[in-house]
Amino acid sequence: MAKPQTAPAPSSLQLFLIFTRIGLTSFGGGLSGWLLREFVQNRNWMTQEEFLNGLSISQALPGVNVKNMAVWIGYRLLGWRGAIVGFVGIIVPPAIVIVLLGTVFSSLSRYPLTHVALMGAAAAAVGLSLSMGITAARAVPRTAIPLLIMAGTFIAVAILHWPLFWVVLAAGSLSVANTYFRGNR
Repeated sequence: MAKPQTAPAPSSLQLFLIFTRIGLTSFGGGLSGWLLREFVQNRNWMTQEEFLNGLSISQALPGVNVKNMAVWIGYRLLGWRGAIVGFVGIIVPPAIVIVLLGTVFSSLSRYPLTHVALMGAAAAAVGLSLSMGITAARAVPRTAIPLLIMAGTFIAVAILHWPLFWVVLAAGSLSVANTYFRGNR
């Protein structure tokens, strides 16, 4: 099977502006959904499989997932320059806006409408996170072991409330081992 065609890589400025726009217009867990839409679905700069592999790596590394993802996407598209551009674009402009918004919010926090607006934004972020989870679940191979690992991870975290670190360590190890042994057959 041939690899799906991807569009030519962006310029450094294009990449910076995209990460800046995403960083300035969204927040919370929904950022990975915006990244998927922007880099895979809209611009076709990488495949969904490449994106999900990068997301897995980004979530396994220490630090903020979206920052890790921006560095990974930037590196994947433009090498070390892209990694720097991705990092700066997703971190610096939003950090400046956060300081400014913190100042404004402290003066508006006494109004109930401020809290309603924040609750609405939080609901939108939950929806984007759910969309990203469904996209990732659809990519899981439809064989017994990956489906059991996925279901077991959900049960351990969502229902049993086991510590995320240990669940990810165990489930990730099982998943890597399964993929390794499946690939050697």
